[in-house]
Amino acid sequence: MSSTPIYQSRFEKLNCCILIPTYNNEKTLASVLQDLMLYTSNLVVVNDGSTDSTSQILQEFSAINIHHFEENQGKGEALKQGFKIAEALGYEYAVTIDSDGQHYPDDLDVFLGELENKKPGTEILLVGDRNMTQDGIPGKSTLGNKFSNFWFLVVTGINLTDTQSGYRLYPLKTINEIRLYTKKFELEIEVIVKAAWRKVKVKNISIKVFYEEENRVTHFRPFWDITRITLLYIWFVLVSFFYIHPRDTYNDFRRKGFKRFWKENIIKSDEPAHKKAAAIALGVFVGISPFWGFHTLLVFTLAAAFKLNKVVAFLFSNISIPPLIPLIVYASYQVGSFITGRGFRWELLPEDFDSATDLIQGFWQYIVGSFALAGVIALTLWAVFYFMFALTKQQQVVKP
Repeated sequence: MSSTPIYQSRFEKLNCCILIPTYNNEKTLASVLQDLMLYTSNLVVVNDGSTDSTSQILQEFSAINIHHFEENQGKGEALKQGFKIAEALGYEYAVTIDSDGQHYPDDLDVFLGELENKKPGTEILLVGDRNMTQDGIPGKSTLGNKFSNFWFLVVTGINLTDTQSGYRLYPLKTINEIRLYTKKFELEIEVIVKAAWRKVKVKNISIKVFYEEENRVTHFRPFWDITRITLLYIWFVLVSFFYIHPRDTYNDFRRKGFKRFWKENIIKSDEPAHKKAAAIALGVFVGISPFWGFHTLLVFTLAAAFKLNKVVAFLFSNISIPPLIPLIVYASYQVGSFITGRGFRWELLPEDFDSATDLIQGFWQYIVGSFALAGVIALTLWAVFYFMFALTKQQQVVKP
């Protein structure tokens, strides 16, 4: 008589299953499934067109819900189909786990615990944090993960320490409503970015990881897969900078109004005064700088790199709104003229730009003046807002 799996009641109560995409992992698949069955019988396996003995191995697990692809379509496609299959079976959540043996089944307790403590009315997507700095983690995995973590922060504003772990918990209804286009490993990036844009709480939870090079089979192809991930992030950067971030900032500003927005998003931020002032200075510097057409891209990238408030930086980068653009260009040109030793030339006449040399010189004056003007105004505003924020914080501390 077989005993009930350890976490079966918890999986049933949470309406959760385990989803295992697999492709040519004959050395580890059976042991992974046997270990998982000790914890729950809610298992869904998607065989992604394996050409080894995977199909024969799966025949020994008749109690598991198994689906086969005739040809290999990629991990992303296997996951997408798995999400749909799991929801059709009545599940609301799915924990995905790789079949190469690197994940520990007892970490399921961490995922279930987070789900059990989820606040009503909110949705979560959990990504296992493998602690990539520990010994035994391949260097190329660490480097690729750092790259992905940074750009995930840039496009979503969420700081994760591991964005590439396959050990995750997904909310099925939400995920199946998202249009997902990628089919390979990059889908795991696409899905967390788009979920974050939908205000799903995407967070890391600590897990263990075991790398056994002898039996572990990886289908990750560094050049092609990293290239696809890079191209995906380029697209996400464009979408987030020119649509998602401006939309969210505008909606937040419109919902709160200027007074409340200023009070809650800027004045009462938990950041220290010098960082809040730095976000404003950065926004103004970028807004005045000569990178027309790239201000939004630049301000969000720099804010993420320097770990500054992106909303505040973006808001103040809009100093270059159309009515002020002529004034900014004119002031930059005059400052450049002064710096290059020509003095202030208050009147700009057509004959000042008769030759190619005059045009080049004028453009150079503008570039030099633009950076100088941006730097001076940014530093001035940093000082003003720093003292203002510091004074406001002191008043809040003194206030009974």
